[in-house]
Amino acid sequence: MTDKPLALVTGGAHRVGKAFALHLAKMGYSIALHYRGSVTDAEKTTKEIRALGVECMPIRADLTAIERVDFLFALVDEFQADLQVVVNSASVMPAGDIRDLELHNWDAALNLNMRAPFLIAQYAARRMKAGGTIINISDIGAQKAWSRFPSYTVSKAGLDSLTKVLARALAPDIRVNAIAPGLVLPSDIVTPEKWNSLIEKLPIKRPAALEELTLTLEFLIKNEYITGQTIVVDGGYSLV
Repeated sequence: MTDKPLALVTGGAHRVGKAFALHLAKMGYSIALHYRGSVTDAEKTTKEIRALGVECMPIRADLTAIERVDFLFALVDEFQADLQVVVNSASVMPAGDIRDLELHNWDAALNLNMRAPFLIAQYAARRMKAGGTIINISDIGAQKAWSRFPSYTVSKAGLDSLTKVLARALAPDIRVNAIAPGLVLPSDIVTPEKWNSLIEKLPIKRPAALEELTLTLEFLIKNEYITGQTIVVDGGYSLV
């Protein structure tokens, strides 16, 4: 049991999810750190959070399986803490041509990127008796037509719509917003040459710093008059 309020971060073991989890720990939240396959990263992030003097429970779960969402929240309940913040950061980005994209790649993106945040919002809302904040991590791709990532693009557009629906349905006690980053960290599916080419197209000519995303998270938590909004943090990517 902890006397600190609790924040649940999905996909919190590494990359942007880790940055959110660490920032929330510095804000004074205990952390329920969800991960799926990144065991080593989860262990490392847990140690970093605990080094801040904050309680952290790593929870491994496949959020595309309803029984594992049950399992996740059963462990969240063991904290015996006030769940105040949920950050839906877990995501997958399959690439493929729309002409021959395999169904399992389509389902993988829709199930993790859109259905899982819906389920987690359901479970969280039942526990946020005194109110709370849910923040979905979308993508500037939701506003684009990325033909190389059809299932990802559609799933993030759906997540933006889900954010509005949840915000209206769960008001006034629970606020729901989203953050849509642009270019932040390069991934294995983008070559260094392609990454640099994308950066050069940005009006601000650089990727986002992780701090610029975590400050947006903090802003959405602290400003209690914002709900149903997707805050774009993209260095002007949406302009090109």
